[in-house]
Amino acid sequence: MHNDVQQLRQILKSAKTIAVVGLSAQWHRPSYFAAKYMQEHGYTIIPVNPRYAGDGKHPAEKILHQTCYASLLDIPEKVDIVDVFRKTEDVLPIANEALQIGATCLWQQLGVENEAADQLFRQAGRKSVTNRCVKIEHARIFGGLNWVGVNTGIISAKRPI
Repeated sequence: MHNDVQQLRQILKSAKTIAVVGLSAQWHRPSYFAAKYMQEHGYTIIPVNPRYAGDGKHPAEKILHQTCYASLLDIPEKVDIVDVFRKTEDVLPIANEALQIGATCLWQQLGVENEAADQLFRQAGRKSVTNRCVKIEHARIFGGLNWVGVNTGIISAKRPI
């Protein structure tokens, strides 16, 4: 099984850089929680979201103090894991870009399970994880379950805008 604990441990132990496709700048979004957790556990996070990337007239915004890119192909450094927070039907083109940049693992988040993208990555001899949260798996395997919740330190009955 490709989502077994030994493989997940090996992927997370060997990775240093995670490109998070669909990373939101909004603190209450799951992608932000997961990226912040991984960043605070020593990983370099690279945001990928065209909404926050520069357009030539405006500079790219920063998410978690990191420059945001429009595409995986725009990232100027090596990426180990491509962590996908997108709809299942959007994953195959992302997987193709991930292969082009030499990513070693395609990680599809909870609820995301594109079989074609999974097979594409495996056939290329690379690792693929489907329907798993990188944050939850890291906490489960390496400890840190106290982080699994959503403790933002803010107590409010107001919904975020």
